[in-house]
Amino acid sequence: MKVLLTSDTVGGVWTYALELSRGLHDLDVEVVLAAAGPPLTSDRQEEARNAGVRLFAREAALEWMEDPWADLAETREWLLDLAAFAGVDLVHLNEYAHVHAPWDAPVVLVGHSCVLSWHEEVRGVPAPAEWNRYRDLVTGAVAQTDLLVAPTRWMLDQLERLYDLARARLVIPNGREASGFTPLEKEPFVLTAGRIWDEGKNVAAVDRAASTLDWPVFATGDAGTWRPRSLRLLGQLPAAELARWFGRASIFALPARYEPFGLSPLEAALSGCALVLGDIPSLREVWGDAAVYVDPGDDDAIAAALERLIADERLRHELATAAFRRARTYTASRMAASYVAAYRHLLGAARVVAEAS
Repeated sequence: MKVLLTSDTVGGVWTYALELSRGLHDLDVEVVLAAAGPPLTSDRQEEARNAGVRLFAREAALEWMEDPWADLAETREWLLDLAAFAGVDLVHLNEYAHVHAPWDAPVVLVGHSCVLSWHEEVRGVPAPAEWNRYRDLVTGAVAQTDLLVAPTRWMLDQLERLYDLARARLVIPNGREASGFTPLEKEPFVLTAGRIWDEGKNVAAVDRAASTLDWPVFATGDAGTWRPRSLRLLGQLPAAELARWFGRASIFALPARYEPFGLSPLEAALSGCALVLGDIPSLREVWGDAAVYVDPGDDDAIAAALERLIADERLRHELATAAFRRARTYTASRMAASYVAAYRHLLGAARVVAEAS
């Protein structure tokens, strides 16, 4: 089986795509990985080489960026050419914009997030009219795809509520292999990670709490133009260095307002960190009782939760152990096996339709 797998070049979808590619390769699925977005950094190019994937990349605007439509049309044609050149059996899209292309193979669409649900959870109001074209794009995509996948039940429910789903849908949790992360000797600091500029991650609340804590708080990821008052910015780190920071951190904090799954808490848990997370349905779905949950809008509660864990080594250890055990259930191999089962089902159904016609 040969699959065209798409990704952006900037966020968690890139990590997801590489991890899935490795898992699919182990199951004898050949992957053609097509990544679009800002230029790939040298670190990410090295990640792709280390993953052994067949990578094609294109600099282009993404569907959530300002006025992306001309770029999206060109990327769609590029993907169609890649699929025809490679002779793929199935197309796995991680963006809504390209479902509308005239594919000659079954299409799986993964809804990792969406602007409309982000706007409701982060801003507290529906997205304004300027997002109507995006709304129409996603509505058509989820109606047209052969299978819609989301990483949590919560995210699938949001897509169904916002876009009137009519097609088959499935929840497949994201996964990471534990071999990439090692709990090291724990040091007295708190870590947060992700797209720091994204209001949904709520890193600004961690920054406000940091000024009251006895331990330093470090942040890794793309901060954009945002500058903290108390957090110590590490910038975007290569994968191996990031894993070492996770391994050394005692506590990982992400009091998110919006996080449909959350790869960074998973990586932190695999590294032996105690988790302090936003009290939102998606994170409770993923982590159950293996984390401390805080109201994302309550700075005092965030600071109090961190202070409590800083002061209580036994509690930190208990929570870190619970998170580690939970994290070990979200493996890349399990994720890949679930996708392969879905691929085979779609390809079988396509063969039946072809034979009937």
